[in-house]
Amino acid sequence: MNQSDCPEAKVPVFVFFSIGVVSLAENLLVVVAVICNRNLHSPMYCFICSLAAFNTIASLTKTWENLMIVFADVGQLMREGVSETRMDDVIDSLLCMSFVGSIFSFLAIAVDRYITIFHALRYHNIMTMQRTKIILAIIWTTCGVSAVLMVKFFQFTFIMICFVVFFIVSLVIICFLYVYMFMLARTHARSIKVLPVSEGSRDSLTLTILFGAFVVCWAPFFLHLIVIMLCPMNPYCECYRSLFQLHVVLLMSHALIDPAIYAFRSAELRHTFKKMLYTCAHK
Repeated sequence: MNQSDCPEAKVPVFVFFSIGVVSLAENLLVVVAVICNRNLHSPMYCFICSLAAFNTIASLTKTWENLMIVFADVGQLMREGVSETRMDDVIDSLLCMSFVGSIFSFLAIAVDRYITIFHALRYHNIMTMQRTKIILAIIWTTCGVSAVLMVKFFQFTFIMICFVVFFIVSLVIICFLYVYMFMLARTHARSIKVLPVSEGSRDSLTLTILFGAFVVCWAPFFLHLIVIMLCPMNPYCECYRSLFQLHVVLLMSHALIDPAIYAFRSAELRHTFKKMLYTCAHK
C-alpha cells in the first residue's frame, strides 16, 4: 500500500501487451535467422541466439501474464485461485530464468570476445562448437534450477539479497572484461600502428552497446528491490516504488531493443532478416 503523496503510475495493459507481442516476434526472428543461416553458426552467434531465446521467453511470459490480467478484469479468472497462483509462480520462474540467462549469456559473449581478440590464432581450438553446446547446456540448466529456487524462496530476505548481489557482481565482472579488452586492444593497436578497426573490435563494440541497453533497462527494477529491502516505509522510497509499472515497461523494452541493435550492427543478420522477410512476403 502506497502511504506517500505520490500517486502510483499506471500503464495501460495494451502497452505491456504490445511490447510483449512485438518483442516476441523480433526475438523469434533472431533465433530463426541464426538457426537457418550457416554463416551464423559460430560460438558468438550461438550465445546471441541464446540471449534472444531468453528474451523470447521473457516476452512470451509477460504477454501471457497480461492476458491473465485481462481475463481477471472481466471476471473470467480468480486473482487468488489455486491454479492462478501456481500459474503466477510459473510466470515468475520464467521471468527469473530469462534474467539470469541474459546475464550468463552476456558473460559467455564477453569471454568469447576476449578469446577472439587476444587469442585469435588459437580461437578455433579453444571455442569449438562442441564446447559451445556444453556451455549453453550448463547455462540453461543452471538458469532453470536457480529460477525455481528464487521464486520458491523469494519471500526470504536472504534470497532477495542474493538476487541483487548476483546482478551487481555480474555487472562488475562484465564491465571489467569489456574495459580490460578495450584497454588492451587500444594499447596493442598503438604498438603495431594498425589503423583499420578489426572485426573482433567491432563485435565487441556491438556487444558493449547490447550490455549497456541491458543495464539501463534492468537497473531501475533492481533499484526497486533494493528500496523494498532498505526502506519499505520511507515516503521518499515509496515515491520511487510508485513507479513500478514504468520500471516493468523499461524491463520489457530490453527484449524490444536488442534485435534492433543486432540488425543495425550486423550486416550478416540484416541480410538474413531481409531474405526471410522477402521470402515470407512472396509466398
